[in-house]
Amino acid sequence: MSQPTDVPIPPDLSRRYGGSSTGRAWLASLPRLVRHCLDRWQLELDLAPGALPWNGHGAIVVPVRLRASATIGTGTGTGNKANSGTTAGEASRQAARQVAVLKIAYPHDAALVEPQALALWNGHGAVRLLASDAEAGALLLERLDAARSLQGVPLDEAVPVWGALVRRLSLVPDERPEWAAFDHVAARAEQWSDELPESWERLGRPFPRWLLEAALEVCQTRGAVGRRSGRDVLVHTDLHSLNVLARFGSSEAGGGGEPANGWAAIDPQPMLGEAEFAVAPLLWNRLRELSRADPERALRERCGDFSRAAGLDAEVARQWSLAREVENALWYASKPRHGGDLARSLWVASTLAGRTLPELPAPHELPAPGEAAS
Repeated sequence: MSQPTDVPIPPDLSRRYGGSSTGRAWLASLPRLVRHCLDRWQLELDLAPGALPWNGHGAIVVPVRLRASATIGTGTGTGNKANSGTTAGEASRQAARQVAVLKIAYPHDAALVEPQALALWNGHGAVRLLASDAEAGALLLERLDAARSLQGVPLDEAVPVWGALVRRLSLVPDERPEWAAFDHVAARAEQWSDELPESWERLGRPFPRWLLEAALEVCQTRGAVGRRSGRDVLVHTDLHSLNVLARFGSSEAGGGGEPANGWAAIDPQPMLGEAEFAVAPLLWNRLRELSRADPERALRERCGDFSRAAGLDAEVARQWSLAREVENALWYASKPRHGGDLARSLWVASTLAGRTLPELPAPHELPAPGEAAS
C-alpha cells in the first residue's frame, strides 16, 4: 500500500503567506514539492495522523524517515547508503541517521545561501545538512529535538553554550567555493548608511534624529573598519535561543563537558564579517527576563556577558546591535500593525545608545518577536 504524501499546511504559514499572489502560489506548490523530495531522496513521512508539520517564519519542516535503500548526499556532493553501518558503534549512529526533517523554504535571499553555510559547518555547531535541492528550495537535515531549545535554559547557563557555539561557527574563509555565496556585513552597513536616512524621512521621522545618527555612526565606522579588519568569519546572524536546538540523546546544557556539546544552531541567515554582528538577536529576545530594578543596565550587561563567552569585543557587539535595531525599527515603522515591535526595537536601540527613550513601555510589557502584532 502506498503511503499518503500530502501534508497539511500549518495555519501560521497560511496566514503569513496567504495575503499575496506569490505567497499563495508558494503555499499551493508545497504538496508537489514535498512529493518531489520524498521521491528524490527515498523518504517516508514520519507524521502521526492528523498532526501538523513544524514550521518557522518562512519554511515548512516535515519529519521524515529514510528508507532502507536510500542514498543521499552529505551536503558536499558525496553519496552514502542510509543503512551502511557495519559496527556496533556505527549502529547507534546509523539509527540517528534514519530520521531527518525536510525543510522547504519560501524563496528569499537568506534561504538561498543556507545550504552553503551548513555545508561549511558540516554539523559542527549547526544542524547537519544531508542533501539539498536548490530548485525546490528544499533541505534534508538532521532531525533535532524541537521540544528542547536554548530558550528553555536559564540565561546564566545559556551564556556558555551560546559562546561555545559561536566559536565553532566562526569559520575563517578558505578556498572552498561556498564562500562566494555570502554578503559581507561591512557592505550591509555601507548600504544602511544610504538607506536609513531616506527611510527615516519617508516614514515621517518615527524616532529622534540623534538615534538615527548613532546608528549611522556605527555604519560609517564599522563598515570601513570591517572591510580592513582581517577578522572576517562566517556569521550566523539570527542566533537567538529559539534557533539553538538540542540533539537527541544529549544531556541538558552540555553536561559536564564542552558547553556546546549536544546543541546545534538552525536557520543561520549567514553572512561574512565581524562575529560581533551575531550578538544582536540575544538582546531583542527574552526582554522579560531582564532585572526589573534596572533593565537598561541589565541589557548592557547581557551584551557583555554573551560577548565575553564567545571571545568577542563587547563594545563592537553593542555598536552592531544598536545599528541592527535601528534598521529593524524602520522596517517595523513601515508596517501599520507592528507598533509593539517598533517600540521593542526602539527600547533596545536607545538603551544601547545610553539614552533610553522615555515614552516607551517598560521592556517587560513589550511583545516578544513573533507575538501578535499590535
